[in-house]
Amino acid sequence: MEIAALVSGGVDSSVVVHQLKETGYDPTIYYIKIGMEDKDGYIDCPSEEDIEIVSYLAKKYGCRFEVVSLHEEYWDSVVKYTIDSVKRGLTPNPDMMCNKLIKFGCFNDKWGFQFDKIATGHYATTVEMDGLSWLGTAKDMVKDQTDFLAQINIAQISKLMFPIGHLMKKEVRSIAEKQHLPSAKRKDSQGICFLGKINYNDFIERYLGKKEGLIVEFETGNILGKHMGYWFHTIGQRKGLGLSGGPWFVIKKDIDRNIVYVSKGYDTKFQYGNSINLQGFSFITKDIWGEFEDEKEITFKIRHTPEFTKGKIKRVGDLYYIQSEIPVQGIAAGQFGVVYDKEHRICLGSGMII
Repeated sequence: MEIAALVSGGVDSSVVVHQLKETGYDPTIYYIKIGMEDKDGYIDCPSEEDIEIVSYLAKKYGCRFEVVSLHEEYWDSVVKYTIDSVKRGLTPNPDMMCNKLIKFGCFNDKWGFQFDKIATGHYATTVEMDGLSWLGTAKDMVKDQTDFLAQINIAQISKLMFPIGHLMKKEVRSIAEKQHLPSAKRKDSQGICFLGKINYNDFIERYLGKKEGLIVEFETGNILGKHMGYWFHTIGQRKGLGLSGGPWFVIKKDIDRNIVYVSKGYDTKFQYGNSINLQGFSFITKDIWGEFEDEKEITFKIRHTPEFTKGKIKRVGDLYYIQSEIPVQGIAAGQFGVVYDKEHRICLGSGMII
């Protein structure tokens, strides 16, 4: 079997190479350059150290190794999607789009099509059921990344391998240490991949600028302070508001009037909701319910957390409605509601929150 391994230089994808070799495979390693430098050289995504580590792995395990670039494709899809979403007052999910459009989209179209499987260091699994491949959750629920994969389709999941999905993070670190891999003690990457060391707000300011507006207490209408543009703030945000006497949480944005509404307290009712409305819902492998009028029991996530929340889902026309068993905090338009079966063993699909 011919396998392409997508390796970033982090500990997870490094251990993927080891696991594949241990299983008897001889993968071809690919490092994808996606950090984008625009015409002013603004965005800096340092890849030298990453490539050094991946090059070392290729030599250690005797694998073919290629560095490939998807700079322009990434900019045209993921980065523009992020800027556009923020401008519209939405909360984007660039990692989800990167997996769907770049790692398992453009990469497959240009290089991956030559291979039987594409292996990555995601904490996820594949489950064979009813003669089809399904996206399964990882053994390590804290590290589970199925929510970042929930926009892929059946062709993509059928081709994917997740060699560390059955391991706990500490087991992955242990393997890396025993094999003396240079990434063994490397910290996990945080934040959005294309930004490198650039601050997120600096990036947003570069493309959307600043525009002074009011911070208003939702319950009373009192003006509490000023902000430099609603696009710097997300629903559920607590830090970076510059308000005293808190905690204050962003609960609403008026993009026409450039007003950010906040509410005080950790348990303010305006932070929470039980109803989540989804549009453009897509099943990964197949629609397991078909035309249904009654509610179905599910578990779901609306952000990257270890917890799966119980609820029910109902379809009305083209929209799906989730009713949560408990109030959930920070329901943000533009983010994705990711739906799982009752036992959160299988990730069924996702839709954008409206």
